[in-house]
Amino acid sequence: MTCLVRLPAELVPRVPEPARKVLRGTLRTYGRATVAVRPLPNFLILGAQKAGTTALYAYLRWHPQVTGPSFKEVSFFDRHYARGELWYRAHFPARRRSAVGEASPSYLFHPLAPERVARLLPDARLIALLRNPVDRAFSHYQHEVALGREPLSFDEAIDGEDARMRGELERMLDDESYFSHAWWNYTYLARGRYGEQLERWFASFPREQLLVLLTDELGRDPGGTYGRVLEFLGVEVRELPSYPRIFEREYEALPAETRARLERSFEEPNRRLGELLGRDLPW
Repeated sequence: MTCLVRLPAELVPRVPEPARKVLRGTLRTYGRATVAVRPLPNFLILGAQKAGTTALYAYLRWHPQVTGPSFKEVSFFDRHYARGELWYRAHFPARRRSAVGEASPSYLFHPLAPERVARLLPDARLIALLRNPVDRAFSHYQHEVALGREPLSFDEAIDGEDARMRGELERMLDDESYFSHAWWNYTYLARGRYGEQLERWFASFPREQLLVLLTDELGRDPGGTYGRVLEFLGVEVRELPSYPRIFEREYEALPAETRARLERSFEEPNRRLGELLGRDLPW
């Protein structure tokens, strides 16, 4: 059988977008032709967006017992659910491993994703990686600016978030095929209210199926955190030679006044998250 060489996940973000689209299309076409031998995943990295999921997914794909799509963010359970199971299967390598998974960091936030995943993958192991919500919001904003999708200043964007999202969530819930650009691009603050998002996942899955990690832990102790993930997935626990940072952008510091304002706004959501997880948070 002809086999396509899959690009290492850690290199994908560096591929120019036009070439990335061509590569994605080629892999999907080949995948559809061989979908009968392709497994569904048994683990998902749910998010959060801008919390280190690209690095964690790359580290996992370097393990010989783990595999998944070269391209992170298949986004089936949020953006492409209407395309169906065969479309989803086409993204996964035909060669089987003990752990087969993918990473789509908007799954954690999507209101319908927990029920969708539970229907198709009821036994999946789920991993959530959470970052300080203030830093996550500013990184998200810088990402949108870099892509040319955000014309507002950061303060204007967070002030206008509710107005941009007005009616969008209701439309998403009423029409499963509706894709909301406002929800995808401009939810800087809402994505950092992790407690309410995890509560939806805990309503659909037993807690032992969901491993919640902090970006701080991955940065401070990448080897130990990586080992926890491997143990959770049921594969051999081993060390990597190194744990490089992957696809980081440099941008100006968040003004102290804006940071203080956001820290106040996240006080209650962070308290709710800490109670849900039964642990103190470093934020």
